[in-house]
Amino acid sequence: MQLASGHLTYCTNIHAGETWSKHFAALKENFPAIKSRVSPDKPMGIGLRLSNKASVDLQKAENLVLFTQWLKENDAYVFTMNGFPYGEFHHTVVKDQVHAPDWTTKLRVDYTIRMFHILAALLPKGMEGGISTSPLSYKYWHKTEQELQQVKNEATSNILLIAGELIRLRRATGIIMHLDIEPEPDGVLETGKEYITWYEDVLLPLGRESIAKRFNISAEEAEQLIKDHITLCYDVCHFAIGYEPHQEVINELAAKGLKVGKIQISAALKATLPEDAELREPIRDAFAKFDESTYLHQVVAKKIDGKLLRYPDLPEALADIENVTVKQWRAHFHVPIFTEEFGLVQSTQADIVKVLDIHKNSLFTNHLEVETYTWGVLPDEKKLPLNDSIIRELNWVKEQL
Repeated sequence: MQLASGHLTYCTNIHAGETWSKHFAALKENFPAIKSRVSPDKPMGIGLRLSNKASVDLQKAENLVLFTQWLKENDAYVFTMNGFPYGEFHHTVVKDQVHAPDWTTKLRVDYTIRMFHILAALLPKGMEGGISTSPLSYKYWHKTEQELQQVKNEATSNILLIAGELIRLRRATGIIMHLDIEPEPDGVLETGKEYITWYEDVLLPLGRESIAKRFNISAEEAEQLIKDHITLCYDVCHFAIGYEPHQEVINELAAKGLKVGKIQISAALKATLPEDAELREPIRDAFAKFDESTYLHQVVAKKIDGKLLRYPDLPEALADIENVTVKQWRAHFHVPIFTEEFGLVQSTQADIVKVLDIHKNSLFTNHLEVETYTWGVLPDEKKLPLNDSIIRELNWVKEQL
C-alpha cells in the first residue's frame, strides 16, 4: 500500500509452492483477504517471490496477461520482488543452498534478468521497481582469501551484466529498476561495512570502465548509473544480528551516494546470557525450541570484550553455551515482528523501530517489505493463522510509521 513513507507490503515467500501455478493459487487464496483488512480502499502492492521454475512459467505471455488482469481486478500491483532463493524454499532442507546458484554462475544471471523483464511488465507506469538478491555467495564454500577474492570479482562482473541490462531497459522504456544486494551473516558480504567496501573497492572500479565503454559515456556518468541500479537491501534482521549501528550505516551510505533499494522489515532472536554458566541452561533450552532443519540459523555472539563470535548455525552455538566469554546471542530466525518477547528469549524488534524512525525522519527508500517466512517452523505455541499473522504485522508497521 502507498504510505507517506513509501510502498509497504509483505514478501510472498511466506507462501509455500515452487511452480507459478502454486504461487498464483496461494496469492488468489490469501491476498484478497489480507488486503481487505489492511488496505480496503486503496491499491496494495505485492512483494512477489518467484522461484526460478515459476519465473520461467510466468514470463510466458499468456500467464503474464492472466496475472496482470488479476492484479487489476484485485486493486493490486507488484513493485518489489525477492530473487534471493532460486529453488525450493519450503518443505525441504534449504540451509546454505539458499545461496545456490551463486553470483559466479550464469544460472543466477539468467534468472535475475528474467525476473527483471517480468517486473518491467508488471510495474505500474512511473513506479520504480526492485529485486533483492543474495550477497554474492556463501562464505564457507570458499576456503582461502584468494578464493574469496576471485568469487567477489566473478560475482561482481556478473552483477555488472545486470546493471547493463537495467540501463538498457531504462533507455528503451523509461522504467527504472534496481538490484538490491542483501548482506547476510556468513554471506560473502555480511555487514554494511563489507557492502560499502565491496561497492567502492570492487564494483565501482570494475564498473566505471565497462559501463562507460558499453554505453559510450563518461566514467562519472557510468558511476551514477551503477549507483542508480545496484543498491542495498537493508534487511533489519541481518543487520541486527551483527549488532550494526543503524544510524551510522545509513549515514555513511548517504554520504557516499549509495542508495537503499528496499528495507526488509524483519526480526531476529536474542538473549543476554548470565555470567554463571550453570544458569544458562534454561536459555539454551529456549533457543533449542527454535532449532529446526529447514533454514540456516546463524548465531552472532557478543563477547565481554565487545568482539563478535560467529556460529554458522544454531547447533554450534547451543554446544558452546558454557562459553563465559560470551554475554549475548543473536540468532537468524525472522520471528514475528509484532512481539518482542518469546519467553526467556526476545526479538530484535527495537532495531526495526530504530530503522523506521530513521526512515521517517529522512526517507531513504521507497520500498518497505515485511519478511517473516518462518511461521511454518515456529514452535507450536507461537503459531497463529497465517493471514491473521500477516495482517497483524502490516498493521504494526503502519502504527510505527
